[in-house]
Amino acid sequence: MRAVIQKVSHAQVDVLSDNGQRETAGRIGEGLMVLLGVGAEDSEQDARYIAEKIARMRIFADADGKLNLSVQDVGGSVLLVSQFTLYADTRSGRRPSFTAAAGAEQANALYEEVGALLRGYGLPVETGRFQTHMQVQLCNDGPVTLLLDSHKQF
Repeated sequence: MRAVIQKVSHAQVDVLSDNGQRETAGRIGEGLMVLLGVGAEDSEQDARYIAEKIARMRIFADADGKLNLSVQDVGGSVLLVSQFTLYADTRSGRRPSFTAAAGAEQANALYEEVGALLRGYGLPVETGRFQTHMQVQLCNDGPVTLLLDSHKQF
């Protein structure tokens, strides 16, 4: 499982319907914008690893300006958006291959599991809408952007 985590002052995800109508699916203030990709080899163990890292990673400033506080500590929220393109293989040719990404059923189940686990940590969680065209807006605070991989490949 892979995640791109951005510390934000605010973020929003809108979904677009087939007729072009735009609807806000999720919106947060201070917290974390998380783009989550699920790989074909991922399991509930990967979901637990990623959720724990997201909830407890100390990337918010304390009173001394040091990154010592977690999203839990600051009372922040999480905007969780599924993004299978995090598993793109671009090493060959010009068209990315997505064969390492999980299929829709597995990916949605694990995406939902990460959201449930984050809520279990007491975090307010907003989400995008799985398998829809989305537009994400955010204000990266810092900027702070981190990459996570449950298989620890980076």
